[in-house]
Amino acid sequence: MVLVYRNIIATVLVAPFAYFLEKNERPKLTFSILVQLFLLALFGITLNQVCYLLGMYYLSPTYVSAIQNSLPGITLAMAAVLRLQSVPHHNTLGAFLSSAHILNWTLGCVYILGNCIAWSGWLVFQVPMLEQYPARLSLTTFSCFFGMIQLLCIAAFVETDIERWKIHSEGELFTIFYIGLVATGIAFCLQTWCIDRAGPLFVVAVFQPLQTVLVAVMAFIVFGDLLYSGGLIGFIVIIVGLYTVLWGKSGEKKTASVERGDLTSCLLEHESIEKDMII
Repeated sequence: MVLVYRNIIATVLVAPFAYFLEKNERPKLTFSILVQLFLLALFGITLNQVCYLLGMYYLSPTYVSAIQNSLPGITLAMAAVLRLQSVPHHNTLGAFLSSAHILNWTLGCVYILGNCIAWSGWLVFQVPMLEQYPARLSLTTFSCFFGMIQLLCIAAFVETDIERWKIHSEGELFTIFYIGLVATGIAFCLQTWCIDRAGPLFVVAVFQPLQTVLVAVMAFIVFGDLLYSGGLIGFIVIIVGLYTVLWGKSGEKKTASVERGDLTSCLLEHESIEKDMII
């Protein structure tokens, strides 16, 4: 129910901006593009959010965020297989926490792993999708819309009790509106913009470590979850490692740019010499 409302709000709020701001640059919708948008929504909205919600049911927010640090690795593997990203020679280390409730912990890990795979697929598949359909706001709108349809179909079989569709408090209303506007509408638009500019690996490498720290701190403040020194050290190590990767990638790009510039200069100089010889 929450997921359906979440995507309804995101669709309604993003759609007007997409319609007016991208009126002149939005490509024509073809059947092929619609199918790709539907599949993008299946990964980025439906599977992503369903697995995440089920994982949250069995695990704490801090555990979920810690496991999601596998996102950069999964995203890099997918992008490398599709030849959308070169593989940097760096290793990223992470630590996973244990739980006394083995069954719940196992189910939670499986669901969050499914969430990570679906999310990584959504990040990676947006690269070729944006080449065919570069209207970023419209792409987010269609993703939320198709995701809403898919979740409605699932909810029709799962949430048969009409009482579960009712909003019973202002707190529930605020939560649904927040995750629809911020966690879906704004966040997805920003991620799509970053993917279009810097690629999928950059998005998860910058965003995920920061999310881990913020979730741990907020869970401590709101829910009273304990902060352990080992966990904090692990978070710091992960952040330093991932941002080192970004620093290395930035250096690689600058080096490649300089090399291309030198090659261009040599070619131009060679052409100039040939012209002089001909004259």
